[in-house]
Amino acid sequence: MEKVKVGIIICDRYANCAGGKCFRSLANREGAFARYKNMEVEVAGYTTCGGCPGGNIEYAIIEMKKNGITHVHFATGFLVGYPPCPYMEYFEKFIKNKFGVEVVFGTHPIPEKYFITHQALDTWNTPFLKRAISETLNDQQTRLNYD
Repeated sequence: MEKVKVGIIICDRYANCAGGKCFRSLANREGAFARYKNMEVEVAGYTTCGGCPGGNIEYAIIEMKKNGITHVHFATGFLVGYPPCPYMEYFEKFIKNKFGVEVVFGTHPIPEKYFITHQALDTWNTPFLKRAISETLNDQQTRLNYD
């Protein structure tokens, strides 16, 4: 069975988050972790971005690469915060170009309460944000399970 090592970066707005939804979705292979359905996954790093504009991004990837990560997940909080992180698209280019690490947007499925509000605000209406949320937009019951 193929083994993947991932790093998770959370938005600093949620710096006190213990990762419960992320780790549950990884165990259940839900949300953006569904891509690893038939793989063994090891979390080889978990940290915050360091606050706007991502002061910890470069250092975090350097340290995570030392632990063998091939994928970095920007936690779902980057997508559902009010507003969503405005630096995600830049971070993706930076990380891919400088480190050769695949960037995945999202971890756990978007909770229903955020889905409803962002739909009403028409937040995710750009091509980038539509792509960024694609792996975390699950069915309503799954979204409710993550409320």
